[in-house]
Amino acid sequence: MWGFIERAAEDVDAALRQDPAARGRIEVALCYPGLHALWIHRISHALWRRGLVLGPRILSQLGRTLTGVEIHPGARIGRGVFIDHGMGVVIGETAEVGDGCVLYKGVVLGGVSHARVRRHPRLGQDVVVGSNACVLGAIDVGEGARIGSGSVVIRDVPANATVVGVPGRLVRHQSRPVDVAHADLPDPVAEALGRLSQRLARLEEAAGQKPAAGEGEADPFEGAVEGMREARPSPPRGRRKRR
Repeated sequence: MWGFIERAAEDVDAALRQDPAARGRIEVALCYPGLHALWIHRISHALWRRGLVLGPRILSQLGRTLTGVEIHPGARIGRGVFIDHGMGVVIGETAEVGDGCVLYKGVVLGGVSHARVRRHPRLGQDVVVGSNACVLGAIDVGEGARIGSGSVVIRDVPANATVVGVPGRLVRHQSRPVDVAHADLPDPVAEALGRLSQRLARLEEAAGQKPAAGEGEADPFEGAVEGMREARPSPPRGRRKRR
């Protein structure tokens, strides 16, 4: 019992530390659904470890109904974890979340296998997973890593790295954790297309094919639909037979 109270106090401290909107311990304890989901999970996980199945599952479903956060009783959640807002968060049976991790709304720690083995991610300490990001499969996310909002991560992530995109791509690798500005994340696909466009422009200029100043290039798709309609032969029209 004392251990549960100690963990609960750590969870409240984590919320106060991670959320600038938090004003006090009583407010956090009463009004934060992510916190309530963690507390319900700690009870269901303790029962799960004792070999019970149905009771912990019913308890986890009750927590899902009350908080919008679904955590399987078998998942391992560390100390000082903070689930911000929480709605739509799903954490699978064999997932592991390290101490000090932060999960935002809509995060999924899911599996991609039907085998009864470890099939969910393992997050190291102090990992931050942005809103609506999916981390899938039995992969390892290193300590201090940052995953951008909306990303889909299917491969291991090094410690202190930043991953964005679908599928997730490594865009930054620091020697120490950094804060992620979720509204200003790099786009590796757009950057690659930009470099390709610049290279194509240089090649055209070297070949003397660059259009004159003020002369815009024709859009190859302009009028494509109309051209297809004109080129499409109309079906023959025969006279209807009178009955």
